[in-house]
Amino acid sequence: MGPVNGLLTRAIPSSHESIPVIGLGTWQTFDVGSSTAEQSPQEAVLRTFVDSGGRLIDSSPMYGRAEQVVGDLSSRLGVSTQLFIATKVWTQGSAAGIRQMEASMRKLGRSRIELLQVHNLVDVDVHLDTLEEWQREGRVRYIGITHYTSSAHDQIARVLTSRRVDFVQINYSAAERVAERRLLPLAQERGVAVLVNRPFAEGALLRRLFGRPLPGFAAEIGCQTWAELLLKFVVAHPAVTCAIPATSSVTHLQENMRAALGALPDRALCERIAAEIG
Repeated sequence: MGPVNGLLTRAIPSSHESIPVIGLGTWQTFDVGSSTAEQSPQEAVLRTFVDSGGRLIDSSPMYGRAEQVVGDLSSRLGVSTQLFIATKVWTQGSAAGIRQMEASMRKLGRSRIELLQVHNLVDVDVHLDTLEEWQREGRVRYIGITHYTSSAHDQIARVLTSRRVDFVQINYSAAERVAERRLLPLAQERGVAVLVNRPFAEGALLRRLFGRPLPGFAAEIGCQTWAELLLKFVVAHPAVTCAIPATSSVTHLQENMRAALGALPDRALCERIAAEIG
């Protein structure tokens, strides 16, 4: 699949299927009630995301009602077939994992999930055994592992070198660059796609930079906001497949999606971005 709406895409190494480099996270932002009024901001975000060419939306049973909301809204908007749904298993034990994953599929309104990941490496080998079986059966297209802290990078590296997975989801930003040392090169070496969580360091970067003028060099790569510049830093790394910032604001969603348009910074410009944020 080629670029949609001009969005930059990257190939998933295990299949060569391409997806846009900016996706959508749902932690906190999609954990809302069941009424139309409560879900109105999320509905607008999801509609804008798909209309912009976005595909990958990431959730988890850990995220409260987020899976149910994604399922309800994608059905209401008629966009289920356009989405690349990623969710997770987050529990102990094989049987409990199967129950949880089947519940996730019901909430999401899916008989097959694009990507199922072991959340924060909880009982990782047990669940990967199940996921490998589900992948052979066609219940899931891709399998993966996740974590959100740099302290878990050694554990992630162990799994990447001992098990076959299609995706790894890790924290990476201009303020949290530990992944550059080992995990991003390892993912490239192992042919594993990389999803990036915390691209704004859980919002801390945007809060720190609020009100500060953009550096002049941002215009060189077409950036109008700090969000665009910080996301372009992340997806400029050749190992990164897709960044998944979460938002319930259409304005912020539009800023995020613009990071998938136009030129990306080279490594020298990435170093200038990192230096700029201090």
